Amino acid sequence: MPLFPFHIWLPEAHVEAPTTGSMLLASLLLKLGGYGFLRFSLTFLVDASETFRPYVVALALAGVVYGSLSTLRQIDLKRIIAYSSVSHMNLVVLGLFSFSPNGIDGAIYLMVAHGVVSTALFFCVGVVYDRTHSRLLRYYGGLVSVMPLFTATFFVFNLANMGFPGTPNFLGEVLVFLGISEYSVLVLFLATPGLVLAAAFSVFLFARVCYGTLKTKYVAEFCDTNRRELSIIVVLTILTVLLGLCANTVLEFTRVVGIAENKQQIATFGVLISCAPAPIRGWIATVLSGAHCTITGVSSPAGRLR
Repeated sequence: MPLFPFHIWLPEAHVEAPTTGSMLLASLLLKLGGYGFLRFSLTFLVDASETFRPYVVALALAGVVYGSLSTLRQIDLKRIIAYSSVSHMNLVVLGLFSFSPNGIDGAIYLMVAHGVVSTALFFCVGVVYDRTHSRLLRYYGGLVSVMPLFTATFFVFNLANMGFPGTPNFLGEVLVFLGISEYSVLVLFLATPGLVLAAAFSVFLFARVCYGTLKTKYVAEFCDTNRRELSIIVVLTILTVLLGLCANTVLEFTRVVGIAENKQQIATFGVLISCAPAPIRGWIATVLSGAHCTITGVSSPAGRLR
């Protein structure tokens, strides 16, 4: 999870990775941190999550704004998308630590949406990189006149990346902000600039790549998407549209419970663990001994587990 200020690894990983690696990192690996928060921090480490929530929320707020501002300053296509991912994933953290059903549902949906949209954007960068072997913005411009199919799909993905209504990012961000409003109106107000900046860097990216002056020095290298590229882009476009119009395809599989219900789950978990052999109970107590958690039936050497 690229939580500010521990986010520098993500742009570097995307820049150094090939197109396939960036797509896998954006679609799957980047979601493991959010899954860890959801599955462990908010379920088994409830007391610790409540204690550290103000600090995590403060870091996530800084990450949303800082990631968006950094995106506007980048000149590398992959770095632009990577820093936008930093902003989106910090927004996911805000939704998770709102401790509300709307916020957690929105965080899950935003992770799914980001996995599709960000993957599509990295693939689009790979398409133009195969033609020019450069990701610098100054080598691009006016692609709408030579790559109309690419421009149309790239436009759809940029709309989704900025959270335009009818796209999956919009639904996730709405639910996240509903959850944040239940936690703190001040946090909601401070996170709102991230939406404006997201629209700004998405418009900036699309305008610089597809409009403006066509670089005649490189015009011979530009040709529209071939069948292989178009087939992948069409699949990603269909997924983006379906997720934007059919939210229940994801939300009906998400079961969100409140903190009180989480504590009941912890008590049930403790009963199950108490029936386990002594070596297993000791191993679990050792693993969780550094966290303030209340699991009945599991004793800790530090005495923190009750």
